[in-house]
Amino acid sequence: MNPDPEVARRYQEKKKLYEQVQEDFLKYALLPARTKDSYQVDIGCNIEFLEEIPSAVVHGAEGIGLYRTEFIYINRDHLPTEEEHFTHYRQVVGIEGLAWATIRTFDLGGDKFTSDPKLAKEMNPQLGLRAIRFCLKEVEQFKVQLRAIIRASAFGKLRIMFPMVSGIEEIREAKRIFNDVMRDLIEEDVPIGRDIEIGVMIEVPSAGIVAEELAKEVDFFSIGTNDLIQYVLAIDRINERVGYLYEPLHPAVLRLIRQITSAGHRNGIRVAMCGEMAGEPAYALILLGLELDELSMNPLGIPRMKKIIQNSTLQESRELLDKVLKLHSATEIRDYVEHYMRKRFPEEFPGNEQ
Repeated sequence: MNPDPEVARRYQEKKKLYEQVQEDFLKYALLPARTKDSYQVDIGCNIEFLEEIPSAVVHGAEGIGLYRTEFIYINRDHLPTEEEHFTHYRQVVGIEGLAWATIRTFDLGGDKFTSDPKLAKEMNPQLGLRAIRFCLKEVEQFKVQLRAIIRASAFGKLRIMFPMVSGIEEIREAKRIFNDVMRDLIEEDVPIGRDIEIGVMIEVPSAGIVAEELAKEVDFFSIGTNDLIQYVLAIDRINERVGYLYEPLHPAVLRLIRQITSAGHRNGIRVAMCGEMAGEPAYALILLGLELDELSMNPLGIPRMKKIIQNSTLQESRELLDKVLKLHSATEIRDYVEHYMRKRFPEEFPGNEQ
């Protein structure tokens, strides 16, 4: 390529502007996500691979809010051993700059498959044998993963999270197996941490509805909005024909999230969010108004989210949430929120505002 001088000049200017924007964003990455009226939200990162950790630290992650472990299982002809599990988990705890690591037990099934014949494709995999359902059916395989996670807790602050829990029976059974494994490791004199927090991903509507009862069983909630939204609205989010109905700002979704958050706080536990919704800057004030304790997202989105939070207040966020919850449709809410955010943060959300 041999662009003319004018074209080269324009692209050099664009490159310089991009680098300046990146530099400005990274300044916010180093600061806490604290509002002007001193409400602080912990910011975590969602990762699938260990190679993502350095980028997460640079972009301002304070901990690992979601480590997806199912990728340890995919594209292999045998199940991972306890030592293979442990090697991975040991590398996500005790990292300088990251205060905690939340490890989700494997969420196989659904749209994620292995060579294991027990996880053969189903007619409706999103509603089939997956996640905690599979773990409670294949207990010995579940115990292998739990042993490795608990062993890794000896090296740093670690939280364990069970996905797709739909009610009390599942979390009680998962905790029973967890306690059995921990007791075995203690009897074997294996070094472990003694302050492992246990949580559930709230991604099934039934779990949200019984959140008051679930909160008495665990140390924290993490709202997995990707699945929660599609189950609440009864749509397949990867089906292009109905994808337009996938609406995080649907009043039913917002009301359920507020119900979950309130139930958690009434019972003295922290409530996080780790779905894609948590990393969407346009929703920042809505999420603040919901008074979530932690937002976990793609590392690249952290600086921008922190910038918006640092230039907001909890009070205005509560007022915005109260306003939109009085609206009757997703379209009304989206229009109102987009207008508000463009007016409030014109540099972040350019558009024509009157």
